[in-house]
Parts: sequence; C-alpha cells; structure tokens
Amino acid sequence: MELSKRLKRIAEHVDKCESVADIGTDHGYIPIYLVKEGICKKAIASDINKGPIEKAKVNVAFEGVSNKVKCLLGPGLNPLKVGEVNGVILAGMGGNLTRDILLADMDKVIKYDFIILQPAQNPEVLREFLYKNDYEIIDEDLIKDEGRFYELFKVKYNENSEKLVFEDELYYEVSPLLREKGHPLFKEFIEEKINRCETILSFIKEDTEAAKKRKSDLEEKINKLKEML
Repeated sequence: MELSKRLKRIAEHVDKCESVADIGTDHGYIPIYLVKEGICKKAIASDINKGPIEKAKVNVAFEGVSNKVKCLLGPGLNPLKVGEVNGVILAGMGGNLTRDILLADMDKVIKYDFIILQPAQNPEVLREFLYKNDYEIIDEDLIKDEGRFYELFKVKYNENSEKLVFEDELYYEVSPLLREKGHPLFKEFIEEKINRCETILSFIKEDTEAAKKRKSDLEEKINKLKEML
C-alpha cells in the first residue's frame, strides 16, 4: 500500500511492537501499512465517525488483513482497553483536541511505550502542553507534503521527565529541538513563518494604538525568527 509522504513519515516513527492503535484513522491506511510491513503484529483503527470506520473496514478486507486490523467506533482513546496496545497514533486533529484526548484517558496514556502526535492545526498548543506536563520528548519531526508543513511529536508519559518551560511563547511555536538537531527543513519552515508575518504586516494600514501594537509585535517576532536562521 502506498502512503502519502505525511502518513509514511508517521509510520516510520512507530516502534516495532505487538500492537498499535490509530486514533482518528485515515481510512485505516496506517494500521494496514503497519501490519503488512511487519512493524506490528496487529493494529486497531479507531474513529469517532462511522464513515471513516466503514471505509477502513472495506480497505482492511481488500488488503487481506481482517485478522490483524480491528476497526472500532468511538471517541478518542475510549474504545481502547488499558494496556491493549503498545502505542497510539493521533494524527490530523487540532492541537487542542489532541491534548484533550490525552487528558481524558490518562490511565491509558501512562501505560503507552510511545505516543505519536501529528496535529493538523495549533501545534504550538500541543507542544506547550507536552513540554510542561511530564511527557518525555523522544523525537520531533517536520514533514512537508503537498506544499504544507506538518509537525510531529513522538513522546512517552514520564513523570520524571524534564519540563521545558519558556518565557517566550515563540519557542512553543518553533521547536528548539528541531533547531538543535539541524532538521533539513527547519530553515525553509522558518522562512515560511517570516513570509507569513511580513504579509500580515503589509496589510496593517490603520493608525490606531491596537494596530501599532500589532505591528510592533509582528516586527519583534520577525526579528526573532530571523535570528533562528
């Protein structure tokens, strides 16, 4: 099965193990790929909506892995039993929703060997939550697929892990770990953020105090981003 660049990178971060669950499954593509490639022996495809689950069931049957991939309907981690899988994937949801799903089932979260998170929006919200709340950051990654950047976190709950707290919120928007390891896409990622800020800045024409403050904040952010290059 051919996966998109984004989904393939998610799958590459999965440790070889007994079982993995894909929460908010993308038609079951990742679970199917994982069992067919021998990365895990069995997998769970789960979604809150019936449509994706029905499509996942069709794909699972078509790929001949019905004995290895189980499709479950339900919200977040709710369909899973404690200790049922070694790790989970939550991809394609907003950062706020991803955070809330983790918080809702901490009895399960604390047992996972790894958790792979790839938010579609607000990755800075999720990063701040992970950095401040006992999550060991195993890895962070950056993916560019069809002209869009995606950020990925591989974490594990560990109450003894070092908390990463920054006064400057920009460090939750821009991963210090990706910068430190010299990720090959980091420069392009920062340049895109600078371009976006400069575009917004060019549209601010008012002379109100609020507009002046917004312009000043953007100019400061642009300068900080340029220092990261």
